[in-house]
Amino acid sequence: ILVTVGVSEAIDIALRAILNPGDKVLYHEPCYVSYAPSVSLAFGEAIPVGTIPEQSFSLDPEAFEKAWQPGCKVLLLNFPTNPTGGTADKQKLERLAKFAVEKDLIVISDEIYAELTYEGEHVSIVDLPGMKERTILLHGFSKGFAMTGFRIGFACGPDWLIEAMMKIHQYCMMCAPILSQEAAIEALRHGLDDVQRMREQYQKRRDFIVRRFNQMGLNCHLPRGSFYAFPSVQSLGLNEVDFCHRLLREHEVAVVPGTAFGPHGKNHVRASFSTSYDKLIEAADRIEKFVESVQAEKEHASAAV
Repeated sequence: ILVTVGVSEAIDIALRAILNPGDKVLYHEPCYVSYAPSVSLAFGEAIPVGTIPEQSFSLDPEAFEKAWQPGCKVLLLNFPTNPTGGTADKQKLERLAKFAVEKDLIVISDEIYAELTYEGEHVSIVDLPGMKERTILLHGFSKGFAMTGFRIGFACGPDWLIEAMMKIHQYCMMCAPILSQEAAIEALRHGLDDVQRMREQYQKRRDFIVRRFNQMGLNCHLPRGSFYAFPSVQSLGLNEVDFCHRLLREHEVAVVPGTAFGPHGKNHVRASFSTSYDKLIEAADRIEKFVESVQAEKEHASAAV
């Protein structure tokens, strides 16, 4: 185990420890914004594998198999996923694990949202046959324990991989802050019941905001994990960037363009529901007013033709 300054540092040093120049990394998209840049900084080549709304952006092992090419060295996974809330069930993970063994791939599994799984239990690929010896599991306290500012995470994996990561960590970071480490210990000892209560509240907020998006005419799948909704804005005739800019400027509600998380996020926006229920209601009301105004603009433009 290596204690890191959040999962972001763990991703960075894992890739730098594993990759030689030109090595390829398969990762699913839409995804956390740092994955592809971290691969590039390690002189690797990032190969995106699209997930789709029709499958609730869940893991598609067949897509990974089709995307594989000579030179692939790493599978980079994040389930539940930021920004889509997509998850990976055991059957699909088993198929992907067999593929990883067959192609002799190292797996980096970012499971920072593991505690925020709403339907069923979170399944980790590291628990499947043949995976412990080829998997680095990354986790932290920012999401499930609501400790974002503490910047504390950890990596678990085979000795040879953790030792390679340690060589980089000791020079670029020295160690994670001791105060944050003590806070993490306290969270593990006394905060697990709070995690359960937070998950229950997030699930209620998820159900509310997804229902509201769909009622507005913004098609939104039900995220099975994380604390993000990922509705489509395609029906409005606005691209995702213009939608975000106008919503912020006209109604002071901030959401993120889906393409910030890769080209496969086109026509979608990410909306976080990790805020108070009252603020979520207010935000939904403002978004609905904005959607109605855009729809009225479309109708007026059509009538004028």
